[in-house]
Amino acid sequence: MPKQDIYTNEITVLLSRKRRKGLIVLVAMLVATVLIALVSISLGSLRIPIGQIVSVLFGDTSGSNALIILQFRLPRVVAAVLVGAALAIAGSLMQGVIRNSLASPDLIGVTGGASVAVVAFMTLTANQYSIHWVPVIAVAGAFATAALNYVLAWKHGLSTFRLVLIGIGISTAMGALTTFLLISGPSYLASQVLGWMTGTIYGTNWKHIAALVPYLAVFVPLACLFAYKLNIQALGDVLATGLGSRMQRDRFLLLLFSVALAGVAVGIAGTITFIGLLAPHMARRLVGSDYRILMPVSGFIGGLILLLADLAGRMLFQPLDVPAGVFTAGIGAPFFLYLLFRRS
Repeated sequence: MPKQDIYTNEITVLLSRKRRKGLIVLVAMLVATVLIALVSISLGSLRIPIGQIVSVLFGDTSGSNALIILQFRLPRVVAAVLVGAALAIAGSLMQGVIRNSLASPDLIGVTGGASVAVVAFMTLTANQYSIHWVPVIAVAGAFATAALNYVLAWKHGLSTFRLVLIGIGISTAMGALTTFLLISGPSYLASQVLGWMTGTIYGTNWKHIAALVPYLAVFVPLACLFAYKLNIQALGDVLATGLGSRMQRDRFLLLLFSVALAGVAVGIAGTITFIGLLAPHMARRLVGSDYRILMPVSGFIGGLILLLADLAGRMLFQPLDVPAGVFTAGIGAPFFLYLLFRRS
C-alpha cells in the first residue's frame, strides 16, 4: 500500500476516534448537568425529594411543592446553565480569535463595557425599566467597548496582541467608570447595583429566561457554525490566508458573536468572571483543540461551573445567599495566576 494511503487511513482513524470521544464527553456533560440541576432544585431551606421534582417536571403540578419548583428554583437553575454556557462559549471564541489561552471577555473589557451600560441605565432610570431592556443595554455597551478596542487595535489589520493590551486598559477604565456611576447614583439603588455587579442569579425568573433565550438561539448556533474558522486560524495568518480564509472578516464575525454572548450574560447575571477563562481550558483537556467539539463542551462545562457556584452560594453560608460571582472569582483568580506562571 502506498505511504500516502497509509497516512490517509491513519488520519481518518484518528479523526473518527476524536469525534467518538467528543460525543462521549458531550453525553457525559449532559447527564452531569441534568443530575446536578436536580440536586440544586432539591436542596435549599426546604428539601424536596428528587422523585417529586421529576414528577412535577413531567407535568404533575398537584403537589404542594410544585410552585417552589417551577417558579423559584427551576428558573434559577436554567439561568445558571444558560448564562454559564454563554460565558464559556464567548471565552472559547475569544481565545480562538486571539490565539491566546489567557484571553477571555472579562479580561479585555467586554464585560466591563456591558456593566457600565447596565449600571448607567439602572442609576439614571431609577429602577423604572422593563427587565427585557437590560440584556439589550448590556449588549449595546459590550459592542461599544469592543468597537473601541477593535479600532484602537487595528494596525494594517487586526493585531491580536494590541487587542489584548488595549483591552486590559479599557477594562480598568470601565471599572473606574462603573464605580463612579455607583457612588453618584441614588443611594437606595447602591446595594442592588453592587449585588448585581458581583454576579448573581438570585431572584431570576422566567422573564429573565425569556429575555436571554433569543440571543442564545441566534448566536450559539452561529458560533458553532463558524467554529471550523478557528481551526484554520490556529494554523497562523500566513497559512490560513493561503488556504483561502478571509482572516479579518472572520475575526470580526467571531468577535461579534463572542461580544454578543458575553454582553447578554452580563445583562442577566452581572459580572460573573473567569468562567470564560476556565471552561475552555477544561474542555481542551478533555477533547483537544478542535473548536467544533471544544465549543459545545465548553458550554456544558461553563453551565456546570455556574450551577455549582450558585449551589455553593445558597448552601454553604445559610441563611445568607452569597453571589455565585464570588465563588467563580475565588476559583478563577488563582487558576489564572497558575496559567500565567506555567506559561512563563
